[in-house]
Amino acid sequence: MKIEYKINQAITAKQFCDLLSQTSLGERRPLKDLATIQGMLNNANLLVTAWQKHTLVGIARSVTDFHYCCYLSDLAVDQGMQTQGIGKMLIRLTKQQLKAKCSLILLAAPQAQEYYPKIGFEQHLSTWILRDIQQLK
Repeated sequence: MKIEYKINQAITAKQFCDLLSQTSLGERRPLKDLATIQGMLNNANLLVTAWQKHTLVGIARSVTDFHYCCYLSDLAVDQGMQTQGIGKMLIRLTKQQLKAKCSLILLAAPQAQEYYPKIGFEQHLSTWILRDIQQLK
């Protein structure tokens, strides 16, 4: 079937949740917290989506300055549609929206750690996360 790709096409929180629930990201995203999901969508400034007719089958959701760095915070493709190049096309279209020297940065889901080196990403070992302000010493 034909896949149509769209740049910055608005989607609903329900469409996003429905897609994420069909991926390994669903277990690591707050699918029952619609206010957070809506905030994730509202505050992303680059959204590349893949559609099969009227169904969202893939997404690359990013926060970026378009010049220096782009954090690809969600890359998700419906499990039934994986291995068809949709994820790679979402990444390609995301990168095409950025200036040439802008780096694309992501944190890999555990199930996807083997995928990214195969398609050209370089591993960077100095990533740090602060989840709770109480952790700050």
